[in-house]
Order: sequence, then structure tokens, then C-alpha cells
Amino acid sequence: MRLTRVYVEAELTAGSSIDLPPETASHLAKVLRARAGDELILFNGDGREYSGAIEAVRGSRVAASVGDSRQMDRESPLSVTLVQCVPRGDRMDFIVQKATELGVARIVPVLSQRSVVRLDKAQAESKAVHWRAVAVSACEQCGRNRLPVIDAARPLLNYLGESAPGARLRLVLEPESAPLALAPLTLAPLAPAAANGTVGASGLEVVDAEIAIGPEGGFAPDELEAFRVAQFSPVGLGPRILRTETAAIAALVWLQVRFGDM
Repeated sequence: MRLTRVYVEAELTAGSSIDLPPETASHLAKVLRARAGDELILFNGDGREYSGAIEAVRGSRVAASVGDSRQMDRESPLSVTLVQCVPRGDRMDFIVQKATELGVARIVPVLSQRSVVRLDKAQAESKAVHWRAVAVSACEQCGRNRLPVIDAARPLLNYLGESAPGARLRLVLEPESAPLALAPLTLAPLAPAAANGTVGASGLEVVDAEIAIGPEGGFAPDELEAFRVAQFSPVGLGPRILRTETAAIAALVWLQVRFGDM
């Protein structure tokens, strides 16, 4: 039987006892009907996972014991930053959830000229907290022991002005450009890491990629020019126009198949 995985935002030490986060504890007690003695897997984002067991259930409070840890880093050798224009409704929740499952390392929500959504600073911070909770839940489900970084939403041009072109591959989706599969990408196929290289779960060298996805109406011409100045290469996803949430997932899958661990 698959054990329930629980994220705990605290240091985990073998032999200690902890109170599980309130929402998690309530779900375990009221939905899963957890009982004392039930086994768990605990993780806190450091790349390890810990054996655990429920010690006591008191109403909606749950205490658990922490057992031994093991290194279980399921991160992709391709470190992907997703620059995503925030769509309306709950579509961003879907994008964050699926991007996390697909191994994205960082999500940068941005607001562009044609974005329907508008957020002030307080709203952006509140949304970021919510999206981080979505990412935590996705990590609990998919087995990741490191959380992706979720930035607060900001104007697209601010992000492009602040970010240095350090990624080895920078792409922006533009429907009229050559499809990803045909684009002359500069990122070479992954090779075994050098002795001093950064190594991912598969033993391959970690490389960086960044991909930007536009809003419902696409990027404005001056925004595409800003991407060009920031050394992003325009690419497409074939002859059909995809919704922004579909485009994000399709692009991430392609990158992980081509350069990652799928």
C-alpha cells in the first residue's frame, strides 16, 4: 500500500515527535480516518524523506514520530524556469500543479499588456502563498522532495529587466514561429556530469532552461522585442492555437522528453 506523504515546514530529526500542520492533520483525521500507528512519509524540502508514524489523533490534531531518513532526490537534471502569464480563473492553480508534477524548478508568474488579470502587491503576495500550497500538495502526490520556487507575480517587463540571460536555453512561445521540434536549439543533449558538476537524480549534469508562456491574447509586439533583447528565442507548438495552460504543459513535457528525465 502506498504511504501518505506529508510536507512539514520544519526541521525533521530521527527520534523526535512533531505536530503535523493543521490542514494536513485535519485531512488525515477527518478524510483519511488516520489512526495511531499508521505509517507516513515525511519531507521538508531538503531532498530527503523520513519514515514516520502517527502517534496520536486528538480531534483534528495529529502528532507523528519521525524515523530514519533517506536521500531520495527525484529532481530532473533539467532545471526549468516557467515564466507564466497569469490566466484568469483557477487556471493558474492547474498550471502550478502540473508544472510541479513535471519537475519545474521555478515558476515566475507575470502580468503582461494583454493579461486579463490585474494584481496589486498585496494580492500578488496572497496569490503566491496560495500557489505555494498548491505546489506542496503536488509534491506530496508526485514524490518530489524539493519544492519548486514560486515567485510573487510581477509585470513582465520588470522581470525581463531584472533577469540576466544566464540560462543555457531561453525560449518564448510565439505561435507563428517554428515548432519546438524543428527549432535550432542551442542546448546540447545531456551528457554524464563532470567531477565538479551539479548532478541530478539521474546522475546527469543539471542544465538550465527558461520558457515563457503568454496570456490568453498572446504577447504584444513590444514585449516580444523585449524577449529578443533578453536573448529569448521564439518557438511555436505547431499549427494549432493552444490555451495558455495547455501550452505550458505541452512545452514542459517536450523539454523534459528532449533534455530531462522523461
